[in-house]
Amino acid sequence: MSLAGRGFALRLMASVVLLLGSATLVSVPVAQADPGPGSPVPANDPFYDWDGGLDVSPGTVLRSRPMTFRTPSQPTPITGSQVLYRTTDQQGDGVVTVATVLRPLIPGPTRIVSYHMAYDALGSQCNPSYTLSGGSTSPIAGAEQAVIAGYLAAGYTVVVPDYEGEELEWTIGRQSGYAALDGVRAAQSFLQLPSSTPVGMIGYSGGSVPTQWGAEVAPEYAPELNLVGVAAGGLPVDLAHNLPYVSGNRGWAGVIPALIVAYERAYGLDLTSFISDYGFEVIDQVDQECIAQFADDYPTLTDASMVKAPYTSLLDVPEVVAAIDDNIMGSQGTPRTPMFLAVGQADPIGDSVMITGDVRGLAHDYCSRGVDVQYAQYDGLTHSEAFPAFEAQGLQFLTERFGGGPTRSNCVMIPPGNALTPTP
Repeated sequence: MSLAGRGFALRLMASVVLLLGSATLVSVPVAQADPGPGSPVPANDPFYDWDGGLDVSPGTVLRSRPMTFRTPSQPTPITGSQVLYRTTDQQGDGVVTVATVLRPLIPGPTRIVSYHMAYDALGSQCNPSYTLSGGSTSPIAGAEQAVIAGYLAAGYTVVVPDYEGEELEWTIGRQSGYAALDGVRAAQSFLQLPSSTPVGMIGYSGGSVPTQWGAEVAPEYAPELNLVGVAAGGLPVDLAHNLPYVSGNRGWAGVIPALIVAYERAYGLDLTSFISDYGFEVIDQVDQECIAQFADDYPTLTDASMVKAPYTSLLDVPEVVAAIDDNIMGSQGTPRTPMFLAVGQADPIGDSVMITGDVRGLAHDYCSRGVDVQYAQYDGLTHSEAFPAFEAQGLQFLTERFGGGPTRSNCVMIPPGNALTPTP
């Protein structure tokens, strides 16, 4: 990371320490409806259920309640709201999800950051609305909550959507982007802000899915939003390339059965036609877990072990390939806002889970379509190690975009990267 990047990281962490440290000095009044430690998980919480009609505009707020920004053991002086809102799923149908809306302690011009946590979940206990209220935590959620605290300390209004939706459909593209955009719409409506309010979006790893797809579908789906910049890091651009990379990977093979669960939920795949007995055994184990629980639990698991004859890989199964092809980034729209795209490279292929050439290929493709792209590659860093570098550089990028400064496009220096054509 550059010295400038390290400086941003240090200032961010200083803000976080000051903000969270002050929580021990402040007594936070908690409303009766305020969720917190001991509250039921979203799957068992009536607030998340909606039995009414959905013949309303995407982003419409259906109900709300107060919340306190906290860890399981410590509240902060920051209070906010949870909003249940109407959004759209992968097939174009109306559905609901929840966003957490947080206002900074120091008032100022409203600038919205839609922050997309990498909750990579199959169970509702991982939802950002639950973890940010102190319902539970994990090392991943804890690190991202600290980053969110930094944005709040810097004076930004932060919106954090549960972008995987009610069914926890992890890595599904368009609907994640819709949920992010509708979360901004819901926040603007709830806070009575105009659609001209400047908005930036940022997300890493799983959080890059709603970020990149949000930018991609925004011109058609939410053209009224004033997106000033979008920062996405560690992107799963084409899962047909990631699957063989993580097969038998000690740290990441567990994502294979989790992806099968997510795609079955989103596309109604008939698993009995291609999943092996061992595959079903592993699927049952990960079915309600978060990524911190399953990613490295199956160090010898391979793509081939998940399927039965005559298949030798998930990429032999036509319906699986069709579903993956439906989620190739860059395939369904062109962003109209400056983009910051970043990825690590720890080996000749990628950062240990994401394909470096795919992210570079996406950046190059966007450049060819006239998108203003700033691309960063963190050579020598794994997926986890690249997270702090991305967050520091992403903060700098969004700060410059909100400030109206010149962009730092390096399109002329980005080589082609991998082709992102659909798998036959």
